[in-house]
Amino acid sequence: MKKIGIVGIGAISGIYLENITNRFRDIEVIGVCDLVRERAENAVKTYHIPKLYEDMYELFADPEVDIVLNLTRPSEHFAVTKGALLAGKPVYTEKPLGASWEEGLELVRLAEEKGLWIAGAPDTYMGAGIQTCRKLIDAGEIGDVVGAVAFMTCHGHETWHPDPEFYYKFGGGPMLDMGPYYVTALVNLLGCVKRVGGMTVTPFPQRMITSEPHKGEIIHVDVPTSYYGTMEFANGAVASILTSFDIYGAHLPIIEIYGTKGTLRVPDPNCFGGPVTLFTPEEGDREIPLAFDYPENSRGLGLAEMASALEKGRRPRASWHQTLHVLEIMTGFERAAKAGGYLTLETSFEREAPMATDMPHGVLD
Repeated sequence: MKKIGIVGIGAISGIYLENITNRFRDIEVIGVCDLVRERAENAVKTYHIPKLYEDMYELFADPEVDIVLNLTRPSEHFAVTKGALLAGKPVYTEKPLGASWEEGLELVRLAEEKGLWIAGAPDTYMGAGIQTCRKLIDAGEIGDVVGAVAFMTCHGHETWHPDPEFYYKFGGGPMLDMGPYYVTALVNLLGCVKRVGGMTVTPFPQRMITSEPHKGEIIHVDVPTSYYGTMEFANGAVASILTSFDIYGAHLPIIEIYGTKGTLRVPDPNCFGGPVTLFTPEEGDREIPLAFDYPENSRGLGLAEMASALEKGRRPRASWHQTLHVLEIMTGFERAAKAGGYLTLETSFEREAPMATDMPHGVLD
């Protein structure tokens, strides 16, 4: 049983706490901390958590903490993860690994120096939907993959989110916010990316918040709000991706994979399940039954898998080998755009084994 210390009790923490408490059998929350103490106090009371830390440094110093779960905002991921590593703790962090390519590199170098693992979100690709898609591709159901597209379009978060400003500051934007789901799904389906190209735009330099409690406040946008990217994979496939906070409405697929024998329509990578649709000229469209566990919201699955990996002495499926590659791809779009050409990636990536189908629910192989 691995004991988890959580830094950051914000909006995403609820589903983690629920699943760690009620779904995954080999992890438990030993303690929490948050800059807003009331949030941590509420979590302790609701989920019967033994410890409430004054700050993250007290959490890091606790010998009972086996893994630090970093649920802070993206711009804070670096400082929290670095502090945990310096204290000798492995870390599972929400996405992205860092708010910049340089931050990600420094964290990985520190982890290697300390002999510690960093793993991280998203873990949605471990769910029933993406895993079923991978099985179909690996079995040759669409033939050789020749291309793919991915689209995430909306008009930002200021109309509904209670505190949307950080989405438009360092560490925010549609690529670092939502891109991890899409890029992680693509590399798990298609493998390593060799080079990227991209363009970015920011058509709305200011945003007015229309949601409470900051209704009427103006956000000054510091990051690109639309990313148009191209990825060349090591297997020869080419994919395009659009992530945008600038689009009012669109009728686009979420992810489609194109092969020499057919087309695979991939479910929303922000979810664990969803419909999987296979098109072939012989049979047309048909929905494929999900062949794996975890079709429901199973956030914390990657953390539980990491705990199992550490127990067995193997590499976590969502280790920094994956999250750093994804971060280089995402930040590479903007860096390629600024350079006016294509960017050859420094990182490489090999897909981990698919999820097991013979384990009890809540137990990882």
